[in-house]
Amino acid sequence: MISLTRRSLLASASAALVIPALPRVARAATMPVLFAGPATAQIAPDGNDLTDVWAYGSSEGSAGTIPGPEIRVRAGERVQRRLSNGLPQPTAVHWHGIRIDNAMDGAAGLTQDPVQPGDTFDYDFIAPDPGTYWYHSHDRSWEQVARGLAGPLIVEEAEPWTGQEGAATREMTVMLTDWRLEASGAIEEASFGDIRDWAHGGRLGNVVTVNGRSDAELEVNAGERLRLRLINAATARIMPLRIEGHDATLIALDGHPVAPRATEQIVLAPAQRADIVIDCTGKPGSTAALMVDAGRNQWVQVAALAYSDTAPVPAIEGPVRPLPMTMDHALDLKNAQREEIVMEGGAMGSMRGARLNGVESDFRQLVAAKRAWAFNGIAGDMENPAFRAPRGRTVHVTLRNDTSWPHGIHLHGHHFEILTRNGQPDAYRDRRDTVFVAPEEVVEIAFNADNPGKWLLHCHMLGHQVAGMRTWFEVG
Repeated sequence: MISLTRRSLLASASAALVIPALPRVARAATMPVLFAGPATAQIAPDGNDLTDVWAYGSSEGSAGTIPGPEIRVRAGERVQRRLSNGLPQPTAVHWHGIRIDNAMDGAAGLTQDPVQPGDTFDYDFIAPDPGTYWYHSHDRSWEQVARGLAGPLIVEEAEPWTGQEGAATREMTVMLTDWRLEASGAIEEASFGDIRDWAHGGRLGNVVTVNGRSDAELEVNAGERLRLRLINAATARIMPLRIEGHDATLIALDGHPVAPRATEQIVLAPAQRADIVIDCTGKPGSTAALMVDAGRNQWVQVAALAYSDTAPVPAIEGPVRPLPMTMDHALDLKNAQREEIVMEGGAMGSMRGARLNGVESDFRQLVAAKRAWAFNGIAGDMENPAFRAPRGRTVHVTLRNDTSWPHGIHLHGHHFEILTRNGQPDAYRDRRDTVFVAPEEVVEIAFNADNPGKWLLHCHMLGHQVAGMRTWFEVG
């Protein structure tokens, strides 16, 4: 039986840079493999049975790992992977947050056909911008990501930041996700596709893992300055995070540098990332808890910083060195194209109906078709784009959440600037690719439509996406 401990269990209820047409790079003679297939992992605490998962491996037919193998390149270098599908379902890989050629985006049904069982697809693109990104399934993602198909993609700065004056001395990738497990440790499968989950907060799990472990210990040394690359790979769970006894400095969001600022906690919606720096002030041999708010201010430990017994290294004094700003995102807001995305539906919502398959349908008909959400009165139909924009135009989008639930809205192929929340200027004007929009909140964002192609715009609570909260836009 799974031990119901604070450590393992959470309450389940609670630019002007214009990108040139990025080159279609030639396929390598030997393409590294990313194999998607069945595997097992120790998701439940030690002493429990292994869990059958779907995972990415680094060779044909290999047993994958949770999370998938870390892919690490420098800015401007190529990422090449031949996806080999060893699953019983079609699949595809989305490279989340990377501004790449549209054909490589991995949005099955829009930018490519899904890869059938036994088939392959070659992904080959330039990673232009440094930052913390990730890759994950983008076909039946509400199920496939929940079964384990996700991994980190780290794009290092072209000139190393680590080790410079005021910078971190070391870095660590911290990938979080949650799992809905039965008492046996098996993934609870009956709820896949459950409209009741989709119409509420999504399919929340009851076990959180850090780098694939529910009892993870992150080894650190006293005195060092550490960069943590935090990734929320959950399909629905919003994760407020803090580290007991340690002050954190935020240096990047969704791969984009920010001016360093102190923060007591980081809140990550599904798909969001944050880079933070901590000074490891604990004593050799001590531990410090990495905590997640499971809901209603119920903080639980999901991992620990575990200090080695070695003598402290000399501490770094002074403020944290900023990351280099490498993306020029000047916006022409005076001449911006204005668009609006209105989010409707869900449990306790006021949506009476929406357009489904070109037909006006009432809410009961929508639920019968497993559609509970809509953008601008359309419940997930993908025949027409939400808008089209000429290449190089600044697009100003108002995101209006007329629902009782939060949403994490993700734009493919672009980063955007957060302008306002509920009419008030955003304090930091951060650049992101996924924005958290609270119930009844209005958020204004703007971006340069500088990457041509057809791009998805959807909620990254992945049950919300499949149940209607998805659309696309086209950049000419």
